[in-house]
Amino acid sequence: MAQSFIDRMVGAATLDVATFDEVEKDTTATVQAAGVVALVTAAQAGAAMGAGPIGMATAAGSQLVGVGLWCAVTFLVGTRLFGGTATLGEVFRAVGFAFSPQILVLLGLLPFLGGFIGGVLSPILALWVLIAVVVGVRQSLDVSTLRAVFASILGAVGYLLLVILVPGL
Repeated sequence: MAQSFIDRMVGAATLDVATFDEVEKDTTATVQAAGVVALVTAAQAGAAMGAGPIGMATAAGSQLVGVGLWCAVTFLVGTRLFGGTATLGEVFRAVGFAFSPQILVLLGLLPFLGGFIGGVLSPILALWVLIAVVVGVRQSLDVSTLRAVFASILGAVGYLLLVILVPGL
């Protein structure tokens, strides 16, 4: 039986392999994976409220473009270099749900936690998402963990290059 949207987000955040296997195979979960990315985008835009409307729009745009780029690079590296067997949709669903922990950036909106979130929790969330991406990529591409790590890191490098090369991101 298919898990609910929230159950899938929690499963991905807790690195549950069965959840990643489920979303990989469920083509209707593409909309849900996009929903995770949209929620995370909204959360990041909300966390950037102090930056004003332009800062919020930039945060939202960078997240949407960045996740798409991360998926595309990871898919290409995983299938072309490492012999993975996934479709782009399977990788997108896995990576999309892997961003579930990032929803916790909303804690930065709490007045007494804002500084803590930015200074301590943000790097932890970034590492958590990267680990979740590796698990999702491993499951979707059907490759070893080491290959999933390299494919995921190269995908992340594509995302980081976007942030560096496009001013304001």
